[in-house]
Order: sequence, then C-alpha cells, then structure tokens
Amino acid sequence: MPTDIHQPAGSEAPPPRVDATRARQGRWGRHVFWVLVVSTVLAALALFGAWTYRAKDLAAVEVNNGATTPAEAQRYDTPPQPARQRP
Repeated sequence: MPTDIHQPAGSEAPPPRVDATRARQGRWGRHVFWVLVVSTVLAALALFGAWTYRAKDLAAVEVNNGATTPAEAQRYDTPPQPARQRP
C-alpha cells in the first residue's frame, strides 16, 4: 500500500472520505466577508483616487483651432457615399 504524505508514519487510521462536491466548496465565514468588504472598499478608493488625480485633465477642453491649411482641412473630409441602388 502506498504511503500517504499527509498521514504520520505510524498512523494506520484511514483518512476521512469526502464527496467531490463537498471537497470543492469553500467555507463561508466572517473572514471571507471582511476580505470581500475591505477589498471592495480599497478598489473604490483606488478608483476615486485615480479619478481625482486626473480630474483636471478629464475636465479640460481642447481649443478647436480649426484647419489652417487646405491640406489639414482635407484630412477631415469624408469620401462621398455611393447612392443607394434600387432594384
């Protein structure tokens, strides 16, 4: 019989049997709840901090100077769309 690394060498007691569904499920407890609450609060603070750090850049309006040369104006031209064909 192969030896189990999780059992002491002199122990001959069989390990407890647990079905697969029970083995895959984690335990829900207060520590899990507090980890979720604290991580959510920290994530919200990080997003709020990033937003306040870049608030001036987000609120800034770029000046629209318009095109000054025909070459610049041509960049903003869209090609004409072909007329819709009727059957």
